[in-house]
Amino acid sequence: MHITVDEEMKKENPDSLISSSLIDSKTSQLHDLLQEKLELAFHKQTSTVVLHDIAKIASEHSPVDLAYAASRLPANTRPVIYENLSGIQAKIQFMINTDSCTRVAVFRHISDEEVKKLIERMPSDEAVEVLEDISERRFRRVIEILEVSKALRIREIKKHQRNTAGRLMTNEFFAFTMDVTIGEAAAHIRDHPGIDLTRQIFVLNQSGELQGYVPARNLIVNPVHLPLKQVMKPVLHTVIAETSREEVVEIVERYKIPALAVVDASNRLHGVITYEDVLDALEDIADETIANMAGTAEKVSEYEPLFKRFVSRAPWLIVTMCAGLINVGVMSSLQGYGKGALTFVLFFVPLITGMSGNIGLQCSTILVRSMAMGLLTVGNRRETVIKELLVGLTTGSIFGVLGGVLIYALDFVGISSVGVSPIAVGLIVGMGLTGACLGGTLLGVFSHLFFARLGVDPAVASGPIVTAFNDFLSMSIYFLIAIGLSAFIFS
Repeated sequence: MHITVDEEMKKENPDSLISSSLIDSKTSQLHDLLQEKLELAFHKQTSTVVLHDIAKIASEHSPVDLAYAASRLPANTRPVIYENLSGIQAKIQFMINTDSCTRVAVFRHISDEEVKKLIERMPSDEAVEVLEDISERRFRRVIEILEVSKALRIREIKKHQRNTAGRLMTNEFFAFTMDVTIGEAAAHIRDHPGIDLTRQIFVLNQSGELQGYVPARNLIVNPVHLPLKQVMKPVLHTVIAETSREEVVEIVERYKIPALAVVDASNRLHGVITYEDVLDALEDIADETIANMAGTAEKVSEYEPLFKRFVSRAPWLIVTMCAGLINVGVMSSLQGYGKGALTFVLFFVPLITGMSGNIGLQCSTILVRSMAMGLLTVGNRRETVIKELLVGLTTGSIFGVLGGVLIYALDFVGISSVGVSPIAVGLIVGMGLTGACLGGTLLGVFSHLFFARLGVDPAVASGPIVTAFNDFLSMSIYFLIAIGLSAFIFS
């Protein structure tokens, strides 16, 4: 019997459920405690004691929890956890739920025959994902020793491109012709306990074309002699194998489909995408989007050495540094105009870049969210863009006026003490702030559409590279307005 989360909390610290931070979930606390227990076990002096403690921990905890905990340990210790799991099913759950680095470490320590035993008992779609972490040469060796039907199903899924419906689907499901009775279908399902997909039974015609589906409940509440065609429901939504995972997620989320059929051009059923598959895809999309917005290619869920994390972040930071040096050049060009009110313009550069950057970020976040949720369509794109531009222009104008008034009223940095009119500085900074905010809005709105047109994830437009461009654009607009107004006012 595995220990539950609450039991583990009470066992380690009776007061932990009360004193722990509300921000930490119970599962995250369990991960920390489990990782601590594993680290203590691996630091024991003798290998006999280590194996005894690891075996005890493995028997007390779920393979899923151990899979997450293992991903936070050094790579050389992870196969030890795998070896001490009891039973093939526990090892399968561990391999399915752990990260790529852990699977690589385990595969290095087990034979092709053991890999075969794992893969034979996995659903085909999960097996393809797990086998992504072995070399192509070893993949071919494992496929050759697998049962022929299982190998064919794995090859069928693997031939499809990543991030498509063909990769998300499983080709292990129940489908019967229309004249099969409920009793015959139920008997067939009982004879194949290894196939998990029983929430929907699909119905085909004699040519193999999809005609409908039967909810699992209908197999229970209806007489066994009824043919499936009398209790089936129509299939309203299908996808093809080349459909993108983003479109799959949108369809399943919008119509709440527990099992989405994957068909070919002739409407023949090739696979089924379950809710669990969509949740996994949604998690991957979220991870990639957040990484793109942060300007890094690293995977936070996986244990990576310091240098590898640095390499993942460095390219974007180099671009940011170069853009910063360009900004310095723009600022230094103002030295030739360094007299009168322009002397104080440089003091307000942080205000300009901060305000324009945040306004642009708000616009870009709204657009990225609309794109991710499928709310931005060809029909409403123009209306959405105009609305965001108007919001950005209004916000920039109001804060520009407010900034100018505050600069005049509060006489920042002692402007009047050197004989410069606070009204002139307030006017220059206020109009410069309005122009910079409008520039930030334009960049925040149109950069996403530009990246989407190039086939690049629009989330990239929220990363450091666009932030750096926004600083350059806003400062350039600000300085041009400042120089122009100064020449007009003091001419």
